[in-house]
Amino acid sequence: MNIRTWRVVRAGIQGLWLFAFASSCWAQGPTQNAAQSLPTLTLNAGIHLITAELAQTEPQREIGLMFRETMATNHGMLFVFERPGQQCFWMKNTLLPLDVAFIADDGTVVNTDRMKPRTLDAHCSTQPVRFVLEMNDGWFAKRGITAGSKLTGKPFTP
Repeated sequence: MNIRTWRVVRAGIQGLWLFAFASSCWAQGPTQNAAQSLPTLTLNAGIHLITAELAQTEPQREIGLMFRETMATNHGMLFVFERPGQQCFWMKNTLLPLDVAFIADDGTVVNTDRMKPRTLDAHCSTQPVRFVLEMNDGWFAKRGITAGSKLTGKPFTP
């Protein structure tokens, strides 16, 4: 093999390696395996105060609580959608077991569910909703919050 042929072969191998590397990075998504930090607001569930991070854009909602190793007791994430619809969540790349509440525009909890970490199981609202609140595992049950309970705070105030 002459030097010119070797350079072409070497360039081809380097190109394939670069393509494979870029593809594996792209497959991991835009998160680079890091938790995000979002603005917060305070919600009320009866006498309980919740500090909720707001996930309002599609990229923020896609990342959600992925890659978090801990979350404070009364902290969670409120997912805000542009219009009501059946919202379904899964736990890929989410390290914490979580509770989820699907919430109507007036703050009424439509349904809740418990979600296991690192699973692809779908957890869906039983009615169209614009709001979804994720909290630590068991948070809703420990406080008696079930379907029909009411949350208050800025997004639920007329």
